[in-house]
Amino acid sequence: MEKIKDRKSTKLQDKKTVVTEAVFWKIPHDTSPDEIHLKLGRYKKVGPAPLFGLEPERGKPKSELTLNGEEFQNLIKFIQDNYEAFKDGAKAYLPLDNPYDISVAQQIKQLLSANNNKKTIQFLMENEVIPEELEIGLVHARRAKAIDKFNEMLRSNLIENTWQSWFEKNSWVLGSDFVKVLDERAIDTEHIADFLLESYDGFLDIVEIKRPEGNLQFWHPKEDHGNYIPHIHLIKAITQSLNYLFEIEREANSVKFLERVGNVKTIKPRSTLIFGRSNDWNKKQQESFRILNSSYHNLTIMTFDHVLERGNRILGRTS
Repeated sequence: MEKIKDRKSTKLQDKKTVVTEAVFWKIPHDTSPDEIHLKLGRYKKVGPAPLFGLEPERGKPKSELTLNGEEFQNLIKFIQDNYEAFKDGAKAYLPLDNPYDISVAQQIKQLLSANNNKKTIQFLMENEVIPEELEIGLVHARRAKAIDKFNEMLRSNLIENTWQSWFEKNSWVLGSDFVKVLDERAIDTEHIADFLLESYDGFLDIVEIKRPEGNLQFWHPKEDHGNYIPHIHLIKAITQSLNYLFEIEREANSVKFLERVGNVKTIKPRSTLIFGRSNDWNKKQQESFRILNSSYHNLTIMTFDHVLERGNRILGRTS
């Protein structure tokens, strides 16, 4: 049975037939701090006044509740954190004395998840709610998280759609040349690129990716006269990318195609091909890659490791 060290009670309300009462009592412990319990109850006055007795007003549910030490402390915190704001009519608010509580994150998320995103952004910008340093930090943190995810994905055997989804959300990693991924992917009924993008100067470009897993090889296993040469897998991907460029130029005057891609201009499009891995290349292979890339004026070849390195360098860190 619990030992009660001290006890203190008060009447919260005293009516003709009913009394509401609060009682504190202290439970001493030998190996931990003493614990305060709270009992709240509403009782009927039983018997003749002034010597009437008290019994719970209701039996089911019982109109009497005892809170142990932890429950009582949580109740105190709840009242301290919420009472004043709730009294003033606020249904949702941010407790500034504890800004990093998980509940605060949920409140901020609800605020920023409003249906009218344009109006929310306009409100935040006009009132300078988000400092410039925080705005920059949020962009940096989101990009860092994306690059960490990319690095993790490289260790998995993923389907091409997964990579397409990542690049669609993170086209910034391809450089400042690209400002927008277009919704349209089809060049014509027979040719569908991974991405059609609008460049910063308003022209149409292409990005084609070949997932890094599988049996696709970048270099031929045997050198030719001491030189590394592209594998047939890479040659096929290059041919496909160049063919897409050719088909886009053929569609440049097609009314239907222009309607699908919007106001993007289709003069001399360029292509970026992301193919294979280069994390185990030797110095000579790196030099051969440089020579290979320089031979195309409208095609840039990158490996997935080059993308990873570029992302880390944009973030100002090494991979």
